[in-house]
Amino acid sequence: MITEPTRAGHGFGVLRRLGKIDRQAFDSVAAARLPGLEYVLPRLSRFADHGVLWFTLAGAMAVSRRARLRRAALRGAIGIAVASPAVNIIGKQAFRRKRPVVDLVPPIRIRWKLPTSHAFPSGHSASAAAFAAGVAMEAPRVVAAPVAVTAGAVAFSRVYTGAHYPGDVLAGVGIGVLAGIGTRLVWPARPPVAHVSRRTTVPVEITEDGRGVVVVVNDKAGTAEPESRKSRSKRAGRPVPPGRGLVPGRADLDVAVLSREFPAAEIIRAGQDEDLDKLLNEAAERAAVLAVVGGDGTINAGARAALKHDVPLLPIPGGTFDHFARALGIETPMDAVTAYRQGCLARVDVGSITSRGDGGDGGLIFLNTASFGAYAELLERRRRLETRLGKWPALAVAAVRTLRHSRPLDMVVDGRKRRVWMAFVGNGMYGSRGAAPTWRDRLDDGRLDVRMITTGRRVPRVRALAAVLAGHLHITPGYQAWHGGSLELIATEGDLRLAHDGELSSVRGVVKFAKKAGSLSVFCPRTPS
Repeated sequence: MITEPTRAGHGFGVLRRLGKIDRQAFDSVAAARLPGLEYVLPRLSRFADHGVLWFTLAGAMAVSRRARLRRAALRGAIGIAVASPAVNIIGKQAFRRKRPVVDLVPPIRIRWKLPTSHAFPSGHSASAAAFAAGVAMEAPRVVAAPVAVTAGAVAFSRVYTGAHYPGDVLAGVGIGVLAGIGTRLVWPARPPVAHVSRRTTVPVEITEDGRGVVVVVNDKAGTAEPESRKSRSKRAGRPVPPGRGLVPGRADLDVAVLSREFPAAEIIRAGQDEDLDKLLNEAAERAAVLAVVGGDGTINAGARAALKHDVPLLPIPGGTFDHFARALGIETPMDAVTAYRQGCLARVDVGSITSRGDGGDGGLIFLNTASFGAYAELLERRRRLETRLGKWPALAVAAVRTLRHSRPLDMVVDGRKRRVWMAFVGNGMYGSRGAAPTWRDRLDDGRLDVRMITTGRRVPRVRALAAVLAGHLHITPGYQAWHGGSLELIATEGDLRLAHDGELSSVRGVVKFAKKAGSLSVFCPRTPS
């Protein structure tokens, strides 16, 4: 039988052996001669002080137009925010390990002020690993791989410059990786591209110069600012060269790319006062491929025209969120150009909204989501305010006013009377839990994702708003969720305001949500970017 002293002695013996191995590894690195790195690694290590390197990379990714990179930057920053206190406040104080003796480290490598904090674990390594792990969960490999290599170089530099033992670095890396992966607990990672099983070769001719492609550009997509005189004076059906203003806008830059890549394509720019639906229908009537540049509302209008005239749709992101285009793996105009030239078509589901009441609109569709109740009220208030305040301030003011003044709607939902405060209907099953989920795993699953907050006399406003903002709608009292192929509503208080793909409409009487399975042909990249 092993006695306690024997156990303790055995444990101390293991630690002594590990410590000896750690010091030997440190001495080997100190004695190593790696030509050129004595100038690079010390500077890289110093640049990583206080997370400057990682926050610089995060800033560069955040200002890009790619949503995946912005998400990667945010997830990496969150990982650092978790790992850094875990190492510096808890880990170092718990172990209090002394720094290595740097007698064997060549002076040329020691370009830093000797740290006074404890050595175990390595804070630089933890931050590097946390950021790299966060980026790897969201960014494409072409970005994630260089970030991971840089993180590995920073971790190695801590040993190379004599700041840490290898064991300190390995422990820091382990903590950082756990912190980065742990962000999934509160913010699930989204797939880069939604899957579509119905992919076919293109039944239309693919031309290198874009002949047969008609591009409709919504100049006012993605902005709440009043339209300029230049945009109001544009004539429909006439190609407009980009960059007429002193500072090119996003639409100008998009048109510049498309004009360069598709010189034979017809490009139409829709201004503030022009009928977008009319332009899209006229374009679809003569197009072999209808390309639409704009936000989700513009792509929705383009999908209606494409369905009506049975032509494939090429969505090009040009709005604020661009959920549908990004679900297909199209984040920039060049992604759309690549998707067209690869000639890969997908058949995706479309959600439909029909009403049998007097004055109802029987032709509504949604590619992403539809909602009614508090969210539709919020969107309507924001629309009224955004020309004066801008989109994001208007959204904040609208959220406060909606919280204070919204009331439940009395209606019949699939034959049952309910008082609905907020409801969400998704075209396909959504993976996130918020009030307005943003990503799906599939675009052709044939189902509607229904999420609803029903209530009694009082609305749990503060708790519901906190749940919405935190992305955990399921903890709200009265929350219900189910999925199916259809949903039927009877609005008992007159017109029902609906938000669908960011646009607002009114319906009356019996309102039915259904699916048009695989009805829309869209171009998508053959391989995820």
